[in-house]
Amino acid sequence: MSMRKTGPVLLLVGGGHAHLGVLADWIKHGSPRGRIILVTPHRHARYSGMIPGTVAGEYAIDEGTIDLAALAERAGVELVLDRCTAIDPSHCSVETEKGGRIEFDYCSIDIGSVAQARGVLGEDLRLLDVRPIASFISRLSEKCEGAGSEPNHIAVIGGGAGGVELAFAMRRRFEDRGTRVTLIAGSAGLLDGFSRRARTLARRALRRHDIAFIEQDARLEAGRLFAGTRLLEPVDLLIASLGGAAPTWPGRGGLAVSRGGLIVVDRHQRSVSHPHILAAGDIAMRQDKAVPRSGVHAVHSGPVLAANLRRLLGGDGALRSYRPRPASLYLVSTADGKAIASYGLFAAHGRWAGWLKRWIDTRWIASFAKLSGGV
Repeated sequence: MSMRKTGPVLLLVGGGHAHLGVLADWIKHGSPRGRIILVTPHRHARYSGMIPGTVAGEYAIDEGTIDLAALAERAGVELVLDRCTAIDPSHCSVETEKGGRIEFDYCSIDIGSVAQARGVLGEDLRLLDVRPIASFISRLSEKCEGAGSEPNHIAVIGGGAGGVELAFAMRRRFEDRGTRVTLIAGSAGLLDGFSRRARTLARRALRRHDIAFIEQDARLEAGRLFAGTRLLEPVDLLIASLGGAAPTWPGRGGLAVSRGGLIVVDRHQRSVSHPHILAAGDIAMRQDKAVPRSGVHAVHSGPVLAANLRRLLGGDGALRSYRPRPASLYLVSTADGKAIASYGLFAAHGRWAGWLKRWIDTRWIASFAKLSGGV
């Protein structure tokens, strides 16, 4: 299959949080001129912020999903259910997993990151990487049901917000079955990058819920799980929340990438080597300043990306810069109706923060359902 240009073509690669914001902006304000194609392997996008709540049983399985196909249709965007595997930025084309070739004038990449747990820890049949996020819930169910019995001991590996939330969620999911949960946070400790107060609150909440936590690095050796020198066996399930690695195809195609393979972009989210290509979300790294790879910034960069793509395709107007806020609000669920709220040096743990998290998450999902015509 080959899709050739019949006029100016804008190619959106991936259905990440930034591209969701792009589609939403175009539904509200009209799509830019030209032909627009979205290439993504899934008709639905799963919102990462609601995964721990889904694991804990607070949400139904489909509550945290967004209908990409419906959004694309409303925005006047062609949907191609496929996965990009190669890019030729100089000749403006991509190749896909199903053998397709698509030409473009401008391209925006928001594909997120790929699993890296096995590369970091090694092979183990018990190991379940959070990534790819789209299939994590189904893979978790298969692991738990496929074992033939409920797990007696679950180890969650990764001390970031995602790992901490999953440790609480797994404790809630199996709280009536006596399942032990251990969080291996790594040598950087719990919630690295958060304030001292937030980290203290997390430790208190873990102790209150009888979740063991170890602030040393996990390793697999001869089929056994260690944290530092401490043997943690027997363990029935290993859940890895270690962040993601960059796919290799952007760098292999010639785009300027970081040492870790992330597409290096400027303040307008343009590739520093090929300015007709933009990138956002987990796959991108700013050249001019450090911006954390988090869903918060992916969401906030969406409207800027939408405006810049509109102006590039229209050939007029100065490009906008994405200016991260000095601090971002993070809400870390403890799966008991409460959450830890963190904003800069401020941190607090309470039911009000849990309510705020649920309100923000469900409101965000509902906004896309309304835009897609589902509400």
